Amino acid sequence: MTNSFQEKLGQGGYGYVYKGKLRDGQLVAVKLLKNLKGDGEEVINEVASISRTSHVNVVSLLGFCFEGSKRALVHEFMTNGSLEKFIFKSNISEANQQLRWETLYNISLGIAQGLEYLHRGCNARILHFDIKPHNILLDQNYCPKISDFGLAKICPREESTVSMLGARGTAGYIAPELVIRGIGGVSHKSDVYSYGMMVMEMVSGRKNIEVEVDHTSEIYFPHWIHRRLELQEELGLRGITNGEDKGISKKMIIISLWCIQIDPRDRPGMTQVVEMLKGSVEALPIPPQANLVIPHVKSPRSNYRQQLAAAIWCYFNNCMNLSEILS
Repeated sequence: MTNSFQEKLGQGGYGYVYKGKLRDGQLVAVKLLKNLKGDGEEVINEVASISRTSHVNVVSLLGFCFEGSKRALVHEFMTNGSLEKFIFKSNISEANQQLRWETLYNISLGIAQGLEYLHRGCNARILHFDIKPHNILLDQNYCPKISDFGLAKICPREESTVSMLGARGTAGYIAPELVIRGIGGVSHKSDVYSYGMMVMEMVSGRKNIEVEVDHTSEIYFPHWIHRRLELQEELGLRGITNGEDKGISKKMIIISLWCIQIDPRDRPGMTQVVEMLKGSVEALPIPPQANLVIPHVKSPRSNYRQQLAAAIWCYFNNCMNLSEILS
């Protein structure tokens, strides 16, 4: 299928992805998995999750291998690869041109529609828990598809929260309730947080945490951009050429700021996010700045654990000064 693994498309902590072709001529991406936990839980998880789906913004699983030590997934081939190649300045080359604002908007809308389907459109609700640019694939027309369901969790649609034994996801995109108890329950709103952080990176063209900026105040982009919005200052974004581009970028920023609110109850659901994206930017109120407040509990030991968990989450997300939490 892969002609002895001749053409490598990419790699990650999971293993390698190779380009292949089926007997009928259809191109595929074959993901060979390594360093799996237990009995290959991640493979079973992905097959169980993605086999339940059928949506234009969710990647199609065409087959899998689960034989002995061999673990592989066969997906539809996506011509333009992952989103991260097109949004971060360090990754953009002549081959991967900077995307226009209209294209970025359509990608953000497509991802939102895919997540809305996973949360509300399936017989069982699927929580992804690893939404990030690397896991968004683009076809030849830059239509986005959500991929990599290795950390996904399937739950009944009527359940609003799920129980979790530990945090899931990638540093920088993990919702605080996955680490800090007492903020709120783990639910589909955790994916909303990850989506908001990702859209913020699409807008800025940089990681949300950028240590190589000129001013310390600019290190955490969401706080910096929120302050500019409140003061009605120029946002200083790249590639803004007309009023339409300006409106698109502002809309994406405001929606992403709503999505990364610390309290899950303050975040919109993905259905509301889709409606906001399709609506007018003038109708969108600017949300309050997302600040972490640790709820006090009666037990000093429990409160210490809460503060320690908050410090760990902030360390991995670099979102605020630790002294503000531990004081």
